[in-house]
Amino acid sequence: MNRPIKNEILDDLDSQLVGAESLSARAMAREIQRIGFKCEGCGDCCRGEENCVALFPFEIRAIVAETGEGWLEAAGPPEEGEWDCEGSFHTLEWRLAKAGRDCKYYSEGRCRIYGARPLLCQTYPFYLEKGRLKWSECRGLGGEIGHSEATKLAELLKRRQIVEIREAMELVRRYEDFERGEPSPRGRCIVHDSDGYHDIDWSEIQGAFGRRIKLFRGW
Repeated sequence: MNRPIKNEILDDLDSQLVGAESLSARAMAREIQRIGFKCEGCGDCCRGEENCVALFPFEIRAIVAETGEGWLEAAGPPEEGEWDCEGSFHTLEWRLAKAGRDCKYYSEGRCRIYGARPLLCQTYPFYLEKGRLKWSECRGLGGEIGHSEATKLAELLKRRQIVEIREAMELVRRYEDFERGEPSPRGRCIVHDSDGYHDIDWSEIQGAFGRRIKLFRGW
């Protein structure tokens, strides 16, 4: 990513940030109350292969502090990415660790890291798309929600949008492009995020992704 392209992306993100900071949490809270939501504690959002929680470095650090686990026990790289000319895999940001199909931290009907939940979990099923309130499928939609709870949720949604944009800006500033190539057993896994980049040996990657990579190439 050359400097002119970086500047163009940063300018666009800066514009998005201005828009996010000007969002009215009060208006959003009214919309949330109109739609309605009451969590039923069903755990559907914590289970299933399709459920995937994107994480930022500060959220991983909070989980590590909460659990005493290591970074790569709490999170792993996403499977979408590209290979460089030295056979290393490059990807962006992190995903919350899973145990099989389900979130690693969901057990016996509860979240074991409730106090350190990522913003995505705290605001589910709602999210913002270009400043507009959207929502995912959830049993709790349509339930009664009070003004205070709706306001808190709206403020969290606004904060999440601002955080996502700022994290993206820092990632772009720190990102260094690379020459594309083919996979190699000598390659490593490079995760780019707002901290810079993390150079990880595949043997350190837990979960199905690391196993599939090694099996696919006969490593």
